[in-house]
Amino acid sequence: MDLFEREVRQLGYRSIAGVDEAGRGPLAGPVVAAAVILPPGYQNGDIHDSKTLSASRREKLFDCINGDAVSVGIAVVEHAVIDEINILRATLRAMEEAVSRLTVSVDYLLIDGRDTISLPIPQQAVIKGDSRSISVASASIIAKVTRDRIMDVYHRIYPEYNFQKHKGYGTREHREAIRKHGLSQIHRQSFKIKMSDLTEP
Repeated sequence: MDLFEREVRQLGYRSIAGVDEAGRGPLAGPVVAAAVILPPGYQNGDIHDSKTLSASRREKLFDCINGDAVSVGIAVVEHAVIDEINILRATLRAMEEAVSRLTVSVDYLLIDGRDTISLPIPQQAVIKGDSRSISVASASIIAKVTRDRIMDVYHRIYPEYNFQKHKGYGTREHREAIRKHGLSQIHRQSFKIKMSDLTEP
């Protein structure tokens, strides 16, 4: 999982941050990004793509990564901004803000996905980086746990949608709740959820 980090260090870079997001696809709530700088040669066999881990395992690794990392930066871009600038631009903005919140200087970025970000730092996009890079996987865990906690708070505000369970993703239960209750204040209006998609089969 540290092949990319080792290759980048061989090029002379020393402070490498993995960057990833959580919440690009849901119908409600924010998109959250994290940037994580791990110590050189860091190993942890439990760190994998956050989507492959149970919630309890992610919570434990969240604490572990925060304790072991050189620096962690987190950024949240709310649903209203997503509606204003679109989800791709909101995601990239969250990534840029997460990097800017690192407390130590970074000289190289490994970014999950196909897109790089608009910062004057050498970087590369790594497709499926959260399953190929320990730094990116760490960022995916930090971002996912942070967003899940935010959605748990929203669950207490809007219990009728059961955000605690599906975290705003378009599950059948969530779509049925939208059909019954309409859109809440935190739903992404720009996603143009079709009411015809919400009718019972």
